[in-house]
Amino acid sequence: MSYREGRFWQPDVTVATVVVRDGRLLMVEERAQGKLVFNQPAGHLEPDESLSEAALRETREETGWDVKLTAFIGAYQWKAETDRHYLRFAFAAEPLAHDAARELDEGIVQALWMTPAELQEQQARHRSPLVWQVVQDYLAGRRSPLSMLQQIA
Repeated sequence: MSYREGRFWQPDVTVATVVVRDGRLLMVEERAQGKLVFNQPAGHLEPDESLSEAALRETREETGWDVKLTAFIGAYQWKAETDRHYLRFAFAAEPLAHDAARELDEGIVQALWMTPAELQEQQARHRSPLVWQVVQDYLAGRRSPLSMLQQIA
């Protein structure tokens, strides 16, 4: 059970949401490690929160958009160069309403709609390889029912 140097290993559990409107993807431009990067609305799972609740909250906090989750795209495991391990749970969603007056999360420069081609052209500025992989899977039609994910109380 122990990890290097007596520490316990625990991956970062994150959620991401692919929101599509008129063929465009809702993305965030954010500051991360001193760079301006692109990401889906995404963030960490908080205590006492389901994965779907986290996806809805993060999307609202980072973009000002309320969305309806429509499908589960997949689960992704990635080890960053910093040796941090991430487990990302990705969802597909439809936009419902936008609150233009909402202040966006710290670090978020802007929320914007990009075509898949525009996003791919900016691949060097993706926050992680997970960004494009999730979009590729979405575009390939990878969808599972939300009922695949269950929270046991």
